[in-house]
Amino acid sequence: MGFKRLLASMGAGGASVETELTEQNVVPGGVVQGEVRVQGGSVAQQIEGLSVGLQARVEVEGGDQEVKQDLEFVKQRLGGAFEVQAGAVHVVPFGLEIPWETPVTSIGGQQLNGMNIGVTTELEIARALDSGDLDPINVHPLPAQQAILDAFISLDFRFKSADMERGHIRGTRQRLPFYQEIEFVPPQRYRGLNQVELTFVADDREMDVILEMDKKPGLFSEGSDSFRAFKVGLHDFQGTDWAAYLNQWIADVGGRRNWA
Repeated sequence: MGFKRLLASMGAGGASVETELTEQNVVPGGVVQGEVRVQGGSVAQQIEGLSVGLQARVEVEGGDQEVKQDLEFVKQRLGGAFEVQAGAVHVVPFGLEIPWETPVTSIGGQQLNGMNIGVTTELEIARALDSGDLDPINVHPLPAQQAILDAFISLDFRFKSADMERGHIRGTRQRLPFYQEIEFVPPQRYRGLNQVELTFVADDREMDVILEMDKKPGLFSEGSDSFRAFKVGLHDFQGTDWAAYLNQWIADVGGRRNWA
């Protein structure tokens, strides 16, 4: 038995962990529900800790290139220590809150490439950590966010790509160590515009909407009018024609730059 316990402490014949999500579809500010199942190994083992969290794969500037990094941005401990008997199953339910700033991973039923966000599970046994696989979640836009996205679509902008970047946008309510950029390609009528990048930074009352134009080379130099940040209430966004707002901003910039 002593030899089996030694092997178990080294991971051979020891307890294993698996997480099952009740519902993979969530929104920022919501809760992902699930349960962690700890399967006992060949001997009884003392579990020192069990936790779940949220992880995102973000881009990090590294010299002349960008590298991908797995970043855990939420962690929640589930209860205290416990013992799992050989062959027994110990089930721990959980509810993990989704931060309001969490990037969206799905728009209009379309999964955004590169948006890798999921639930992590960590089992602590005798100062060793056993991590389960990443369980993906689908983060859908809040109604206020969907209104801005719908405005781009109604103006015939086409979704290009999305990414998550480590860093901080000054002057916003951002608290997470990374942010999302959603890139749209404009229709032909905006002939001097290459793309528009969109970022949401929300809390429980309102959100910062950050827009940045990416201009076609040689047309004009970087200017403050190519960047716009404004606030949108999560519960009073319906009173604005967002398509008209976006179109007017683009037209204003284009008129000043003589390309619209």
